[in-house]
Amino acid sequence: MKAIVVKEFGSPEVMKVLDCELRAPGAGEVLIAVEAIGVNPVETYIRAGTYPRLPQLPYTPGGNVSGTIEACGEGVTSFKAGDRVYSAATVTGAYAEKTICQSDDVFFLPETISFAQGTALGVPAATAWRGLFLRGEAKTGERVLIHGASGSVGQAALQLARAAGMEVFGTAGSAEGCRMVEQLGALSCNHNTPGYEKVLMEATSGKGFDLILEMLANKNLEKDLDMLAVRGRVVIIGSRGRIEIDPRATMGKESDIRGLALFNATRAELAVTHDGLAKAMADGILSPQISREFSLQDAPAAHVQVMKDGNGGKIVLIP
Repeated sequence: MKAIVVKEFGSPEVMKVLDCELRAPGAGEVLIAVEAIGVNPVETYIRAGTYPRLPQLPYTPGGNVSGTIEACGEGVTSFKAGDRVYSAATVTGAYAEKTICQSDDVFFLPETISFAQGTALGVPAATAWRGLFLRGEAKTGERVLIHGASGSVGQAALQLARAAGMEVFGTAGSAEGCRMVEQLGALSCNHNTPGYEKVLMEATSGKGFDLILEMLANKNLEKDLDMLAVRGRVVIIGSRGRIEIDPRATMGKESDIRGLALFNATRAELAVTHDGLAKAMADGILSPQISREFSLQDAPAAHVQVMKDGNGGKIVLIP
C-alpha cells in the first residue's frame, strides 16, 4: 500500500509517499480500507517537531480516517468486514491507503454522512463536543461565543450548541465566513474588525458570555476575559503563541480559563462524546462541511492550506 512517511521533522515537504507493508490487525484491532483522511492543524505542529508530544521517527501522520472495515483482529465482535466507520485515532497512522486502529477508537459512520464528512468527526466534532459539554459544562439557555465558527471545529460546535438550546454567537475572519455562520443559525461578527468585542457585548445587552470556545487564544484571550459573564468559562481549543494577560481580569467575575486537549479524554469520555455525535447525526443536527480535497501525494499542500484562514470546513486527503 501507499502511505505518507515522515523520517525527519520539518517543513511540509518532509512528508513522502512510499510503498509500505502493513501487518495484519492484532487482538482488539481492526484493519480499515481508507476512503478519506482528515487533516488537522495539530498534525502540522507534530510534523514540524514543535508539539509537546512527538512520535518516534519514522511515522505516518494523522488519526482521522473514514472507510470500511477490511478485517478484524482476535476478540473484535462489534464490527465486521464491510462496515462503514470513522476513527478517532489510529495505531499505524492515517495518511495511508489502509490503517490499523484499536476497535475502541472506531465508530459507525451512518449512510447519511459521506466518507469525506466522516473525517470531520473523530477530531473536529469530538473537540467541539468536549469543549462544549465536558470542559465547558454548557447548559441550556446559556450564551456561548464560538471564535472561528466558520471552521471545522467551530461549525460543529455551533450546530451542537444550537441543538442544546443555547444562545449562539460566532466569529469569522471574512464576510463569507460570517455569512456561513449566519446560515448555520448564529449571530455573526468579523473578529478582524476593530472593536468587534464591543459589538458582541452590545448584542448580549452588556451581559457577556457564559461560555467562550477559543480557537486562537494568543490573539483573543484578553478580550475574551472582558466579554465573559460572571462565573463565565473560556475553553482554549487553539493557540499559536504567547499572550500577556492581567490575572485580575479573572477575579472580579470569578471566571475560569480551561485548556482542552483531546488526547486527555478517558475511554468513558470518548464513549459519551461519540454517542452524542451519533445521536446528533441521526437527528440531522450534525452535518460537516468540506472545504477542499487533496490527493495523498498533495499532503504537503494540504498542510499549508489547513493553516490558512477562511477554509470554511474540513481539509481532506483522498488516498
